[in-house]
Amino acid sequence: MDNDHALQETAGILTNYGIKPYYVEDYGKIKKVYANTGTYALKQIDPHKGIDFIRQVQFLYQKGYNRIVPIFPTGDGRYAVYAKNRLYYLMPWLSNDEKENRDERPVQMFRELARMHTLSSRELEISQEAREEHYENTIKQYEKDEEFLEGFIEASEEEWYMSPFQLTFCLYYNNIRQAMGFAKQKLESWREKTKDQKKARMVQLHGNLSTEHFLYDEKGYGYFTNFEKARVGSPIQDILPYLSRYLKTRPKRSDEAVEWISMYLNYFPLKEDERLLFLSYLAYPTGMLRTAEVYFMQKTKQDERKAVQKLQRQFWHLKNTEYVAMRLEEIERQKQAAIEQAKQQAEQERAQS
Repeated sequence: MDNDHALQETAGILTNYGIKPYYVEDYGKIKKVYANTGTYALKQIDPHKGIDFIRQVQFLYQKGYNRIVPIFPTGDGRYAVYAKNRLYYLMPWLSNDEKENRDERPVQMFRELARMHTLSSRELEISQEAREEHYENTIKQYEKDEEFLEGFIEASEEEWYMSPFQLTFCLYYNNIRQAMGFAKQKLESWREKTKDQKKARMVQLHGNLSTEHFLYDEKGYGYFTNFEKARVGSPIQDILPYLSRYLKTRPKRSDEAVEWISMYLNYFPLKEDERLLFLSYLAYPTGMLRTAEVYFMQKTKQDERKAVQKLQRQFWHLKNTEYVAMRLEEIERQKQAAIEQAKQQAEQERAQS
């Protein structure tokens, strides 16, 4: 799209805001708009998804959380404009200049996430039937995966010559079983912990946590944007997807991820039931199991090299998440030991006085 056409189209939308643009830069779903009144970001979204996220953003403002890139209303008070089968909403364009210290961005993002979760936190009624249904559905999937795992291993071992994929998968078997066992144990502990609970803590979720959706203004303050998938849910639903994506790398001891989560927990500690469910989901080797299922289900001749490479990447992911889960467990044990020691010391001091 040439600039004259983009400018003409954008100008038509911006008449609703009383803004006259003189230049437009196209960044896909976002247009950078230059006007005499300032520089703006015009974002297009699918109208079928609606603009319910505006309500979520307004709720956060009401709770006192303002580190959100503001959404401007039109002259008649609407927060979006419908044009050519698309919805558009308008925001200020943030400079986002923090390139000299990229490592600091996720640190600030998690700190802000903890603050957002703290301000929006509330207890909601959850029936025991709903909890039990969640447990039953999850445990059924775990048992189904165990059945597939054992069947795949047995079938592989019966081969006269194993394929490279089968051989690699068999070598990873113990790691997969350990991860599944750990995840199942945490799920069982979660069930035991919540059997008498009638409420659960819910927060306002960003819904699409990413450093690309955490922007800096010219003063260096960080702001969340892209709340289009915002909803109410458990705080772990914001953390888990981001962490899982971040750990899809070559093998590494991701101490920075442990630091981010630990810092988040300093500002917004997870309750014990949330922590157990978080560890269960984090540790479960979903990627390896689904990769093996796809391999098993394909009837045509496999590209063994690509299949093994994909399995290898999933194994790296398993080991990376295992390291983070174990470190978080170790930190929790140390914390509990310190609390217990402080209690004993206080009791001794009372006994002596």
